[in-house]
Amino acid sequence: MARSKHNSRPPADDRRHAPKLTHLDARGRVRMVDVGAKPITRREAIARGRVEMAPATLDAILGGRLHKGEAIAVARVAGIMAAKRTHELIPLCHQLPLEVVEVDFRPAANGAAIEIQARAVTSARTGVEMEAMVAVSAAALALYDMAKAIDRAMVIGAVRLVSKRGGRSGNFRRPNEQQWPRE
Repeated sequence: MARSKHNSRPPADDRRHAPKLTHLDARGRVRMVDVGAKPITRREAIARGRVEMAPATLDAILGGRLHKGEAIAVARVAGIMAAKRTHELIPLCHQLPLEVVEVDFRPAANGAAIEIQARAVTSARTGVEMEAMVAVSAAALALYDMAKAIDRAMVIGAVRLVSKRGGRSGNFRRPNEQQWPRE
């Protein structure tokens, strides 16, 4: 029995092999996970996304020629601010004491997109993946807002977790993702 990519529930015969959903209680109701007994450990997550645009839009952003101002600077601040408020945006996320949030940008090799990377670090009882992905998403939205006057056809996409370290589930690294050089 084929499963639709939009159907999150596995077929009945596959449920015994499906991972346990931690945000559901024994009766199937949504709940916030109790992390009180988990140890505090250092956790790090890196997420990426991109904003596709016309080459002229990319040139205007990188050249600082937008009427609204410095798009990259605004997008960086938007990403950092959003990461700090993830618990207010994503209903079941815990509020985390963020130690580091970095948001970086680079032009895509095709000359028609900006790639965004966010790194979030905390010492806490739960992971920081959502904070990194929210930072990327907000940075992408801010770039769109800054440049929409010259290019309303921009496309935001490919937001994904690239890597995570720490916690009970261990480390994760998405295959075929190259490390960005450190500035």
